[in-house]
Amino acid sequence: MLGLGVMILSVAIVRGFKQEITEKVRGFDGDIKVVKYDLNNSYENSAFKTDDTVERAVKNNPLFTQIMPFATKPGIIKANNEIEGVLLKGVDKTYDWSFFKKSMIAGNVIDFTDTTASKQEIMISDVVANRLKLKLGDKLIMYFVQQPLKRRPFKVTGIFNVGIEDIDKIYVIGDLGLIKRLNNWDDNTIGGYEIKTADFTRLNLDAKVIDNVLPVRLKAYTVIENYPTIFEWLPLLDINTRIILGLMLIVAVINMISALLIMILERTAMIGIFKAMGAANWSIQKIFLYNAAYLVGLGLLFGNLFGLGLSLFQLKTHFFQLDPASYYMSFVPIQIHWMDVLLLNIGTMIICLLVLVIPSMLVSRVSPVKAIMFK
Repeated sequence: MLGLGVMILSVAIVRGFKQEITEKVRGFDGDIKVVKYDLNNSYENSAFKTDDTVERAVKNNPLFTQIMPFATKPGIIKANNEIEGVLLKGVDKTYDWSFFKKSMIAGNVIDFTDTTASKQEIMISDVVANRLKLKLGDKLIMYFVQQPLKRRPFKVTGIFNVGIEDIDKIYVIGDLGLIKRLNNWDDNTIGGYEIKTADFTRLNLDAKVIDNVLPVRLKAYTVIENYPTIFEWLPLLDINTRIILGLMLIVAVINMISALLIMILERTAMIGIFKAMGAANWSIQKIFLYNAAYLVGLGLLFGNLFGLGLSLFQLKTHFFQLDPASYYMSFVPIQIHWMDVLLLNIGTMIICLLVLVIPSMLVSRVSPVKAIMFK
């Protein structure tokens, strides 16, 4: 029961953790970024003209769900006698706010109804807000290091928490139109495109589809390429899962072998009587294997109740908490795949019964005369 329950929890937690981290990064940065193909390694994107051919190719392809222009520009925020270097990410009215609406701690997303007012609105993370002692509705000044130096006033309209330190401590969200004005760009100039895919599992294939329609001056990069540290770390969690599954399976097998050996020792006299009556060794073995299968079945039943029950409880309540600074989230994530549960049950049952065949062969070594005398 405990072995199967822990295995179900382990798989559900690792799956949930990988999904939550992936969704956070995807929600903020998109699945594929299209930027100018050059040697620019700075935080500020190289400008290029919008491409109608690329936009139509993405919008008319069912592999993709959205294409959104953006640009980034580094700046320094000054507020309450504190300063903080940040990266302003500019978006426009076509931006998909669904992720940010779930990540908002206070306030709202930028309202592009009034294009003049939107250029003075800014969304900051709770990390930046705490460092600069800012709260919703506060005003601040951001300096943009260029020739000549430019400063712009902003009002905090929203505070968000993505849960990824690399994002929360750097990025603030503003109006793309402001960046265009600061850089003296025209309306058709942007810093890049963010593209969202319909199926993240085929991300690399979709990126190749995008590359095939891009002009030579542009290049597509996947979110995995943009955040290699995170996406190289996530597969390592599978190693932990395999170790836990292996240990729990070993514990379950040892317990079942012990239980079977005890049953055989307790029924030594019965084995002798059956043999004296002409019963074959395999026939007697099957009696013990059937009984062992019954015990394994009970263990699987209660293991499922324990593992799935605790998983569903955590999924609904988020009762078990985590340190966001270490785990990128404030609660233990859960993702239940019923195929995982089915395979764990079938695998545990088969492995236990196969392993139990060996100790059940002890029946063949029982002498009928000695067994009856032992009684």
